[in-house]
Formats: sequence, C-alpha cells, structure tokens
Amino acid sequence: MQKLFFEIQIDAPPEKVWDVLWSDMTYRQWTTAFTEGSFYMGTFEEGSIIKFFDPDNNGMFSRVEKNIPNKEMKFLHLGEIYGGVETEQDWGEATEGYILEETPTGTILKIEIQTPGEFKSFFEEKFPNALGIVKNLSQNQL
Repeated sequence: MQKLFFEIQIDAPPEKVWDVLWSDMTYRQWTTAFTEGSFYMGTFEEGSIIKFFDPDNNGMFSRVEKNIPNKEMKFLHLGEIYGGVETEQDWGEATEGYILEETPTGTILKIEIQTPGEFKSFFEEKFPNALGIVKNLSQNQL
C-alpha cells in the first residue's frame, strides 16, 4: 500500500471549498482532471455506500468512513463497477481522505491517500491538476 499526500492553499473559506468538492455540479468539474464526465451516485452520509462513475458508467464503490462537514471526508474504497456489476476488491485499507484546515487567509486542503501501488502514478499525475481546479472554482465563485 502506498501513502500519498497532496495539499494546496485556497483563498476561500472551508465552507466554500467543501461545497466545491461535494456539490454535484462542481464535483463534475474538478474531477475532469481524472476522467472527463465523472460523477457520483449516492449520499455522503457516514456509513453509506457511494458510487463514483465515468461517462460509461464504470467506476468504483466506496463506503463513507467519515463526514465532518467543512472539515473532513474519508472514503474506504471497496471495489470496482464494470458493466453495472460491482466486484469487491482486496485492496485492504485503500482510503482517500480530504481534510480542510481553516487559515487566516482561507483554507488548506489536504488529501491523504492509501492506494495499491498500481494506482500511485495515476494519482501523482492527476491530483495536482484536480486541486488546481478546486482552487480556481473555490476562489472564483465567492
């Protein structure tokens, strides 16, 4: 399991950054950094299962481990979805966490990921771009 960390300073309050991360419309915008046309189905309620899809309805399903509004969201990735079929994967503690820390000038957004090694380079390539989009959306929609 690989541990990855990313962070960015955003000149917007945590509430605005949170809204950009998890509102349907802006989620679809910042996740274009990973796959154009990404979207989710489900709710972010702790303990619930949420499904993340690409435009072909393939993707992954995860459990919401933590949801502290405007502060922290954490997912445990459970498996993949292909052709509408969910297949559990033995990824162990494959997690993705979003931590928002308020600063005098806005928010530091920290991403903590535990991922199988096969996904490491994908995240290292894509996450900086995704964070740049989150920053732009947060600061330009004040």
